[in-house]
Amino acid sequence: MMITKEAKEYHDRMFPGYVSELYTTDPEFVERFDNFAFDEVVNHDDLDDQTRMMAILASLIGCQGIDEFKVMVPAALNLGVSSIEVKEIVYQATAYLGIGRVFPYLKAVNEILVDRDFELPLASQANTEADTRLEKGEQAQIDIFGEGMRGFAESGTEETKHINKWLTDNCFGDYYTRTGLDYKMREMITFCLLSAQGGCEPQLTAHAAANMRIGNDKLFLINIVSQCLPFIGYPRSLNAISCIENAAE
Repeated sequence: MMITKEAKEYHDRMFPGYVSELYTTDPEFVERFDNFAFDEVVNHDDLDDQTRMMAILASLIGCQGIDEFKVMVPAALNLGVSSIEVKEIVYQATAYLGIGRVFPYLKAVNEILVDRDFELPLASQANTEADTRLEKGEQAQIDIFGEGMRGFAESGTEETKHINKWLTDNCFGDYYTRTGLDYKMREMITFCLLSAQGGCEPQLTAHAAANMRIGNDKLFLINIVSQCLPFIGYPRSLNAISCIENAAE
């Protein structure tokens, strides 16, 4: 089995001293996957480790890869992602996947952090109160999507306008306003959550455009998709690329 020097070095940085049982049971698979994911893909661009690992964690939540998520959270922590950043990724995922799909990830992160001697709860990142979440949520929408979002919470038909209000006060007011991650990282995470779960192409295109608007340019997003491809596969990655192209137009 020929694991490249570069793949082995990156694997050792993620998992110091760990040898997977797959080296024994599935050596041919490990050779191909590790050489691809941890050499060819990792060395394709100049993304820093923290950004790469946060994108991968968000994508694993999006595609519901709980077992791989449990493996990659310690790797992310080893490569410089903070415990707060990991928690914020999971919290924000609730707005895009719902608690039914996010709860196992919250539980997994807590177990990993406790095992690594972090004291829970972590420091509060909340930045709104019940009487400010709507106003601050709207400001977050405006900051990210533009002035056209002003008044969005009051828009829509009589039957559905409450959803727009919830998007403002809950999705943006409760999550995007939190400290721990800035808008650029939150939009990148949202892009990964949407691209990995599939079936959200209209929203994915809108968030690709929002990413570009606040500084995550087209090449950055393509690089993000490239780094997540080994974890979510080609169909959803190619769909994400199409959404980026459409948003860029």
